[in-house]
Amino acid sequence: MRSIGEMGQSSGLGVSALRFYDRAGVLVPAWVDPVTGYRWYAPEQLDEARLLARLRRSSMPLADIRLVLAAWSGGESGLVPRLLDGHLRRLEQGLADARSEFSTVRALLGHRETAMTTTTTAATTDSAAATTAATRLTVPGAEIAAALDAVRFAAGTDPELPVLGGVHFDIEGGDLHLVATDRYRMAVARTSTTGHAGERVQVTVPTPLVDAMRALLADGAPAHLTVDGDKVGLETQGRQVAGQSLGEGFPDYRRLTRLPEGRRLTLDVPALRRALGEQDTEVCVLVLTDGVSVGDEDSAGDRVGVNPALLLDALAAGDELLLEYVGPKAPLVLLRPDTEDAFSLLMPVTLDA
Repeated sequence: MRSIGEMGQSSGLGVSALRFYDRAGVLVPAWVDPVTGYRWYAPEQLDEARLLARLRRSSMPLADIRLVLAAWSGGESGLVPRLLDGHLRRLEQGLADARSEFSTVRALLGHRETAMTTTTTAATTDSAAATTAATRLTVPGAEIAAALDAVRFAAGTDPELPVLGGVHFDIEGGDLHLVATDRYRMAVARTSTTGHAGERVQVTVPTPLVDAMRALLADGAPAHLTVDGDKVGLETQGRQVAGQSLGEGFPDYRRLTRLPEGRRLTLDVPALRRALGEQDTEVCVLVLTDGVSVGDEDSAGDRVGVNPALLLDALAAGDELLLEYVGPKAPLVLLRPDTEDAFSLLMPVTLDA
């Protein structure tokens, strides 16, 4: 017999998923301890669990999965191929529909880009001297170091999305906002600046150059940031690093961080770190009552699914943090109680997935 944890590790299904499939009647444990409630699975159920995991990864509906498992375990050889063929046809039709919609989206984006280029060409030509002038400003070394530390963990690593593989520098007035996102999370931090009174300047710095900048900021001395076209550099104490920025446009982070006001809860960060470190699944359940704890789908209170590894990264921001909860489908916001200049967002995970 296998425990639910052993079954999860061997099958590729997480503990939360196994609990869900038990309640849904899809994969019921062979035995449940009447005293502890622990679930135990028979050896032959491992093949069923592995089949279930593959079917779910193919996005097969739960009703069809239930029939596939029942037919497979009962030795019915004719029903399973028909169910698989039907699901494959639906996937192919869905892909065809998605391709059609994407073609329309690309046409709309291309039309908008052409219109924007036409509109701005004259203004760009008239102000060429202004746009080619380098932007130079001074930032407190300790502040920009802390800001980089607050956002670096959220930078993307997907080679298909190179524009997310860095930290976005947004300079406006006396503020420098640093932003990083990998789609599943976003981190934002702000630091003060002096020496720049011009128009808003935005540039995305690739992560290797970001790390080199951070290595210079060891003593807290003021740093001088320069943005000259697609070149960006940082100098402090006679040492400097420079390189080329990422050329593609960064997402509008201001829009993405514009959320309704939610309920703020104080986190017991050390306890939450310990509980998350014990999770061996890709999804765990946060239970929100007067505080925040790790539980399961049956726990009382608001429940939201999260990736424990990604949440652990966000908890590295400090031992005193707040969690702002807007709703089960909205991003979770983590911030420090003493300042809102630095915060991070974490996308929830659908529990029944």
